[in-house]
Amino acid sequence: MIKVLIVDDSATARHILREILESDKRIEVVGLAADAYIARDMIVALKPDVICLDVEMPRMDGVTFLQKLMTYFPTPVVMVSSLTRKSAQVTLDALEAGAVDYVAKPHSNIYDGKEEIREELIQKVIDASYARVQKIIPGTKIIANRLSIAETTNKVIAIGSSTGGTEALKVLLQGIPKNSPAIVIVQHMPDSFVGPFASRLNSLCEIDVKVASSGDFLAMGTAYIAKGGLHMVLRRSGARYYIEIGEGRKVNGHCPSVDVLFNSVSKIAGANALGVILTGMGNDGARGMYNMHQAGAKTIAQSEETCVVFGMPKEAIKLGGVDHIIPLPDIASTLLTCLNGQK
Repeated sequence: MIKVLIVDDSATARHILREILESDKRIEVVGLAADAYIARDMIVALKPDVICLDVEMPRMDGVTFLQKLMTYFPTPVVMVSSLTRKSAQVTLDALEAGAVDYVAKPHSNIYDGKEEIREELIQKVIDASYARVQKIIPGTKIIANRLSIAETTNKVIAIGSSTGGTEALKVLLQGIPKNSPAIVIVQHMPDSFVGPFASRLNSLCEIDVKVASSGDFLAMGTAYIAKGGLHMVLRRSGARYYIEIGEGRKVNGHCPSVDVLFNSVSKIAGANALGVILTGMGNDGARGMYNMHQAGAKTIAQSEETCVVFGMPKEAIKLGGVDHIIPLPDIASTLLTCLNGQK
């Protein structure tokens, strides 16, 4: 049984979240807390496997509580937030502070919209129970290696990530210089989060980071993040790569799908591509990375010890589509080596 503690200032929300989670026999809700101070005592007494935490709470907000939790009692946390721009920003702060994943509350009353989030909430709590969380020492951070790229003509980098990917992408992209090839990214997240996420990365990185639009021609030193709810593929017009965005069924349970992007990159860029698969639950991207590898692309998977969830990289490795298994802080420098033709 996965022991879950629900922390939310709304009694209705606590009741609904408990009802949803306990509809799955693998989950036991061991406690309900109205604020962070009550939750603190429950965590010590009950030792939950996963915490469902509201983003906005009285007395102590969810992010501040999360920072303290990860410092003194690291536990997998799934944030629960509304789909507003403000909540998206706060949720990104929470992921930076150590949350494993997030679930967006429905636009309508949570009681009326509980069926909208049932499957996602249950699955993300189960996924979180497998996640690696580490004690955070205040004031420390990972600094990625700086790169110096000699030649980038006609190259393109494709990256796929899911659970834990927002922070992994930050670490990776902060190590990429302005003269890098264009980068196309699928990160599983709601569309309302993509804009704030891209803006945050753009403010932190030397490269430009933007939300991809259909028809965008790829430019050096720019990363393009797929919109939520739409697939993204690579196309070519003469010597130039461009992006096409469109609707489609979910692939491996996701839209956008890493496999859809990687498959297009394998066909359009072939050996001129580099593929990176980062932390995430499931197998999205594994087959696409194998196809990229078969087309001559260099491929990299994040190592198990640096993944929040070693699912997607593990599946890509099992298929035989990975050239290098690299710790997250070293992926940027490995990309440099591959771009310079040394591996």
